[in-house]
Amino acid sequence: MSVPGDNSALSTMERIAVASQKCWFKPQKEGFEGLALSPELTSFSGRPRILAVPRGNVGGLPKLVIEAAGKPARISAYGPLMDGPQGPSIAADAQRWASGDTSCSAAA
Repeated sequence: MSVPGDNSALSTMERIAVASQKCWFKPQKEGFEGLALSPELTSFSGRPRILAVPRGNVGGLPKLVIEAAGKPARISAYGPLMDGPQGPSIAADAQRWASGDTSCSAAA
């Protein structure tokens, strides 16, 4: 479970997973229609991540991957959603959530 002030990759991705579910997937924010959150937080590589995958096809190609590595965690995000108009908003949300602020963006 994420602990306030813990900047490890796992704790950071736990915060991002919870906030993304609340802000992107539950309200089906633009760009996330038809997608589901698929967290892969248990990682032997030390790079926990979350995926946005087609709903009903968890094994399908992800439209978005956000992963963290190291301590302090370094976040990277990639995939087709990052190349679309929502890319800057996704990046800003992920960075804000990584820092501990779990509020949704104004466009949520």
